[in-house]
Amino acid sequence: MSDVEIRPTTEADLPSITAIYEHAVRFGTATFELIPPDLAEMTRRYRALVDGGFPYFVAVLAGRVVGYAYAGPYRPRPAYRFTVENSVYLDPASHRRGIGLQLMERLIAECEARGFRQMIAVIGDSANVGSISLHRRCGFEMVGTHPSVGLKFGRWLDTVMMQRALGEGATTVPAD
Repeated sequence: MSDVEIRPTTEADLPSITAIYEHAVRFGTATFELIPPDLAEMTRRYRALVDGGFPYFVAVLAGRVVGYAYAGPYRPRPAYRFTVENSVYLDPASHRRGIGLQLMERLIAECEARGFRQMIAVIGDSANVGSISLHRRCGFEMVGTHPSVGLKFGRWLDTVMMQRALGEGATTVPAD
């Protein structure tokens, strides 16, 4: 979709991001959060990521934020510093329009440019075929499934683990 602008997120985008995520928390299984975070919490999370050197992008269509994607630390221990975990969320009206793919491609390119070597996707709900398909299109491979690890909406949910190499991946050891 060529009329979508993918650009770095600003704090002015956070009310829209908060609304998109609130919908995902209240009605979806992509996230295992049960109570939607408010704008103050979403702002805190955004600042922590950006201040930590991680990329965060929005998709803008007709002047409106319709999706976002970011990468964050996979785990806090220093040995994981070259591995990121990605997240991508879309306004429900923007699904199946190629916007998620554009966000992911930009996010992957930026993570490679910043020297990250692996990207992990922790996908909520093994029935989330849209997200699994998107990640496959972006070069992710299935790593495994953790069955029945989350309880939401009165049912047990799986998490699906997918991974892709970034840049040189594990073919070389970066200098510290």
